[in-house]
Amino acid sequence: MEFVLTILGSGGALPGIDTNPTAQCLRYGTHHYLIDASEGIQTRLTKNGIAHHKIERIFISHLHGDHYLGLMGLLFTMHLHRRKTELHLHAHRGLAEIITLHLKHAGSALCYPLIFHPLPEDLGTVIFENKHLLVEILPMQHRIPCVGFLFTEKQGPLKLIKDRLPKDISIEHIGMLKAGQDVLNADGTTKYAVEDLTHSPDPLRSYAFCSDTAFDPTLASKISNGSLLYHEATFADEDIEKAKETWHSTTSQAAQMAKLSGTKQLLIGHLSSRYKDPESLLREAQQIFPNTRLAEENKVYTVGD
Repeated sequence: MEFVLTILGSGGALPGIDTNPTAQCLRYGTHHYLIDASEGIQTRLTKNGIAHHKIERIFISHLHGDHYLGLMGLLFTMHLHRRKTELHLHAHRGLAEIITLHLKHAGSALCYPLIFHPLPEDLGTVIFENKHLLVEILPMQHRIPCVGFLFTEKQGPLKLIKDRLPKDISIEHIGMLKAGQDVLNADGTTKYAVEDLTHSPDPLRSYAFCSDTAFDPTLASKISNGSLLYHEATFADEDIEKAKETWHSTTSQAAQMAKLSGTKQLLIGHLSSRYKDPESLLREAQQIFPNTRLAEENKVYTVGD
């Protein structure tokens, strides 16, 4: 199943000529999930060929404006397009109040069901799952309540080695093998062994989105051995005191998190507009974690690539 991330915004709080605040679209097969929704999100979705009506769930990390100010425009556009399907929104409780006030003073009611899921206080909680994915919240250390999101692939059915299958094997027994169960004879001996007739499962893939946060080494155990990690890197190393003051991370701290967690690939973003050369920030991170890339806007990254 295709598992890809499109960067819709990778800058810090201030929009630039070529950069926008945080927004991402994660797609698993045909399922589309929006992560944060900064201003201008509608234009960037259109630019990247992502239809509004395909978005099933929106995950908002926290209520600083650069992470959600594009949301109301997107909700109204979905209304104008006469959306009918449910839209699920996962966010801190205050966002429900903000949306209600917008609708109240606009004299509007959305034509589709908007189902609000307040984020639980117990971090590490699974907030959504289907047959393909689990989504958990991750603890971020920021000035206001803030979370990250961990998207983890579920184990699918095993793949059969077709040229080894007996010609008379039943559909029931095929189902058992794909589910990882040996097929037994009446006397308890093995008739068909999973290890003989199926391939080893592919390694499970995961994507960790670490929004605005001060460096917290305890997070590493919660995202260990992941496929792809996005971690904010607002400041260069020389501005570490500014990072501490504003509850953000530096490039090297993001790289250190990737190294501690054993992740395979790191994306850094939320770069402050004070830095005119993003490549210099990338080089700082790569000194600690070589497989680091910039989260470039309008670029697609494969999870587990």
